[in-house]
Amino acid sequence: MRDDIKINERAKVISDQLIEKLEQIYDPEIEVDIYNLGFIYEIQLDEQDHCDITVTFTGIGCECIESVPIEIETALLQIPVIKSVDVHIVWSPAWKITRISRFARIALGINPG
Repeated sequence: MRDDIKINERAKVISDQLIEKLEQIYDPEIEVDIYNLGFIYEIQLDEQDHCDITVTFTGIGCECIESVPIEIETALLQIPVIKSVDVHIVWSPAWKITRISRFARIALGINPG
């Protein structure tokens, strides 16, 4: 799991499954997945197997604001331990290009430095 994502212990146990699902959800404008773009801020899994995930987008006019939260919920519900999902969209802290992973920087032709 990325160091810049706040995640509790219960979610850490299934972090590989979370990453696998989140890497399958793409921002259609950028054509890179939301995990490597750095859109994920926080993932919490409680004792009732409810997952709260906090995300952001590149801007308020992002076309995927409507579709991506639905895709996140659908994807995470495929993980057997997760029984319900709430997706929270936040604008603070604002997304910055520095959140893009090295992998995504290479895919986008940005200096991975």
